[in-house]
Amino acid sequence: MKKIVSLILAAVMVLSLGIYAIAGAEFDKDNITPYPVIIVPGYSAAQLRLNNGDGTYEHLWGVKLEGGGFGAKTIAKLAYGAIKMLAGDPDYLVSVCGPAARNFCEKLRCNPDGTSAYPVERYYWTAEDTNSAVLRERYPDGEFRHEQDIMGVVAQYVGEENIFNFNSDFRMSAIVCAQQLDEYIQSVKEYTGKDKVNIIAVSHGGQVSATYLALYGEKNDVDNAVLTVPAIGGAGIAYDIFNGSCDFNEELIVKFLEHGFRNEQDYEWLIKTHPLGGIDELVDKLLVELFPKIGYWGSLWDFIPVEYYEQLKDKLLDEQECAGLIALSDRFHYEILPNIGKSFAECRARGMNISIIAGTGNQVVTGLKENSDAIITVNASTGATCAPWGSRFADGYTQINPCGGKNKVSPSMEIDASTAYMPDNTWFVDELFHGMTFWDPFSRDLMIKLLLTDEITDVYSDPDYPQFHATTNPSHGVTAAFNNSVEGFASDADTALVVTNICNEGTVKLLAVNVDGADIRFKVNGENLAPGQSVTLEMKGTLPKVSKKLMTVTLSYVIQDSATPVGERTLSFTLDNGDAVEYQGGYVSDGAVQPVKTSPLDGIGSDSFLGAVSEYLEMLFKIVKYWFELAFVKI
Repeated sequence: MKKIVSLILAAVMVLSLGIYAIAGAEFDKDNITPYPVIIVPGYSAAQLRLNNGDGTYEHLWGVKLEGGGFGAKTIAKLAYGAIKMLAGDPDYLVSVCGPAARNFCEKLRCNPDGTSAYPVERYYWTAEDTNSAVLRERYPDGEFRHEQDIMGVVAQYVGEENIFNFNSDFRMSAIVCAQQLDEYIQSVKEYTGKDKVNIIAVSHGGQVSATYLALYGEKNDVDNAVLTVPAIGGAGIAYDIFNGSCDFNEELIVKFLEHGFRNEQDYEWLIKTHPLGGIDELVDKLLVELFPKIGYWGSLWDFIPVEYYEQLKDKLLDEQECAGLIALSDRFHYEILPNIGKSFAECRARGMNISIIAGTGNQVVTGLKENSDAIITVNASTGATCAPWGSRFADGYTQINPCGGKNKVSPSMEIDASTAYMPDNTWFVDELFHGMTFWDPFSRDLMIKLLLTDEITDVYSDPDYPQFHATTNPSHGVTAAFNNSVEGFASDADTALVVTNICNEGTVKLLAVNVDGADIRFKVNGENLAPGQSVTLEMKGTLPKVSKKLMTVTLSYVIQDSATPVGERTLSFTLDNGDAVEYQGGYVSDGAVQPVKTSPLDGIGSDSFLGAVSEYLEMLFKIVKYWFELAFVKI
């Protein structure tokens, strides 16, 4: 049964995941800054080649469409192996991928000191050769242009002739890549005749850009720098891989895919009842093949979060043979990273606008139990303090730094942004997955506005872009906010809850709204909401006269023609309605309101078939409970 469900799941997801056209932010072009835009892409986006020394080259890394790609037979083997792996048998895929991956990575191998074992070089590194207009003319199919969805929107405002695609040797330390970025910026300035540039950086590009600003910020060559889901302090996934402790969260992987494809139907409920299996074993076996080839990449060592760095360094690196690699990574971990907030502040004092957009609300997909965007922990991405995974700060929690009296605790009471690298210039998007900024309308529009204008100087500049926000990716179906408070908060000023269908295509039927943490109710009449449509539900009852107390609102709904019988989304709100609750210290488990038995099924673990079914039945119980209360309690 497990294998049958797994095969069905694989087929259904491939057939049903749709791609939707997305419009970008719209604002007055007169407000666009006059500077060229440099895209500093995510990990491994650059394209590398081997210099044979005789005027010929061998393509080593990156999508190269002309004459490249896999043959039909190889693709068929990979597809067959993927299906078997999803059904819990990874051996065939290992037999196909293992030797191929080992051979593929051989010429990308680095010596123990971190230097390249072969004469590897970037394809292009000058402004002219990496200009998007030039690349489009040379390569109409899109090679060498990074993050084309994002940059396609940027081009609508500045033109492709003002977009430049930075390439680094991504294997190298962030310090080396930052030096390459500095040289590149000088090339772009000379090519365009401008005295500054704007930078948009993604993931590993965020770490490179942060390191660049720390080392070269005094040159004042940047106007706006937007770091999206940045790996500034490393990536939790790197620790799990290097430590050999991968425990893939399969349900999270499916959610990740749904998020990436903006899929409005949920399939993780199938995973709950029939875990796929095989992924952990596949990765473990492939790492045995790959570690000798990639184990001395300086970038991977810079990805190790500082709290785990010494442990892994002692375990995996020889003090003598790896002296050069260790020296660079030590400098990053102990000199640059601890002072990154100070470096950002100094850059901002020189007139540079630096911003961070980070995803939150997921554990690391490979098993590390920390708040993250599934790849990068929130602490590494932003410097913010987080409650232990599965917990939240107790009611009344007082943030670590006062920040002039500004509230820096997330509505879910899981994140304290007062310790962030930039407390007033960092946006946190709950349930945003890594690399999905463009597919979240809020994050995408904020990113473009921060990059191309000087209109937003901090998280208080524009009420449409609050510091804490729940993702509006269509895969989440619905979202909600109180009508008169900043998103994520509630007070006596509020009289209603505004529920919005955030799907691109599906019509949403709202079934129930359940509230924990406050004696308030909302009457639902089975409203059908078209894509983008909202309904305002009048609030009955009274909010507690307290502040710094968590309340959750759970929306139950059905999406038209969806494979998901019932959808559910729980949103967190902090009460801001009087004196703060007295803080008793510590945390509350499960990242939610103090546990209360809400159904007969409460407490059954979800790591079994019965537990998985109970989670779904409990969702139905909440709906029945809501309608029972609606019938016998005046709302």
